[in-house]
Amino acid sequence: MKVILIGGSSHVGKSTIATALAAKLGWTHVSTDSLARHPGRPWRSAPDKVPDDVAEHYLCLSVEELIEDVIRHYRVNVWPKVEAIIASHSDNTSMNGVVLEGSALWPEFATSLDFDKIGAVWLTASDELFRQRIHTNSQYISKSIREQTTIDKFLERTIAYNALMVDAVNRHGFTLLDVQRSDAMDIAETVLAKLGFGKP
Repeated sequence: MKVILIGGSSHVGKSTIATALAAKLGWTHVSTDSLARHPGRPWRSAPDKVPDDVAEHYLCLSVEELIEDVIRHYRVNVWPKVEAIIASHSDNTSMNGVVLEGSALWPEFATSLDFDKIGAVWLTASDELFRQRIHTNSQYISKSIREQTTIDKFLERTIAYNALMVDAVNRHGFTLLDVQRSDAMDIAETVLAKLGFGKP
């Protein structure tokens, strides 16, 4: 096994856990966010401001439309690049392993993968944990009403995406891990155990 996929909704902790896994295994860590652009999070660190088109994206679309839009983006713009990365690491024994993480790793896309060569885990958490992390990361209380409205919509999309993802993971019999009560290192060890790298 030269490839580990870590999927999950925004702010579930994919990057932190993937970084810990890559460090432990001596592998490369790649985020799907780096493969193709999308509106992303509707907040920025000062003094940067959210572009108008990003704000309008969240203000004008319903949660259902936001999910349809982001999954279409993942399917058309990201997944072909994910498949290329998986193929290059799976078929080339001289290459280092890779931990690939991101919400673009939608379970429905993964049904055609060879899980004899690939390990995959999807992370989930409670709605309240998503709310706490997004409010903290965005500095929600310091934002204007308009900015808070865009963040609220992003949060709604995140929670809805998580629910749909959990359903898809369970439907296909993939591995789902709740991150609620564990720190990143414990979760990384659990992931390795589930994928056959050792015991937690």
